[in-house]
Amino acid sequence: MATNDWQGRRIKLRAMTSSDVSLFDAFDDDVSRNVDAVHFPQSKQHFQKWFDGEMNKERNDDSFRWVAESLEDQPLGIIDTFECNRRFGTFKYGLALAPQHQAKGYAGEMIFLVLRYYFHELRYQKVTPHVYSFNHHSIKLHEKMGFKREGQLRNMVYSHGEFFDEIYYGMTRGEFDKLFADQL
Repeated sequence: MATNDWQGRRIKLRAMTSSDVSLFDAFDDDVSRNVDAVHFPQSKQHFQKWFDGEMNKERNDDSFRWVAESLEDQPLGIIDTFECNRRFGTFKYGLALAPQHQAKGYAGEMIFLVLRYYFHELRYQKVTPHVYSFNHHSIKLHEKMGFKREGQLRNMVYSHGEFFDEIYYGMTRGEFDKLFADQL
């Protein structure tokens, strides 16, 4: 039986292509705020230059950015890994979904596919994402998936005129294997 590590029940992950610039352009200020910050407006040329740089970025570790798309090839969002440390076997990830695709279960499937690959193909042993305390959907998702809340740094992010905390989550490979045994 053929398998595809990059395909789940409803989505698949793939490398970015030049046509994905429209997906990034569809991210509104709330998406930007949840991922990083709301930035100053950019010209189309400046945004295209940034996008081209991201698409052609040389990688010197296991960090990567995927586009998540439906099985019907509709782009939904992105997920990327970073701070990948092979020596310690740890990594982080961040994700963003276009507003019209949020709260439909895609984010959990995106996370599952990346964790399965990093734990079972690259021998990583722990993932440690963080979530801003105003991002209630992401907090709920990580806790529902079985992530352990490992810490909270107070007043680390400023948005909407106030400071918010960063909440750190963690999951080991052993925890992942137990939680998702029926899907492995």
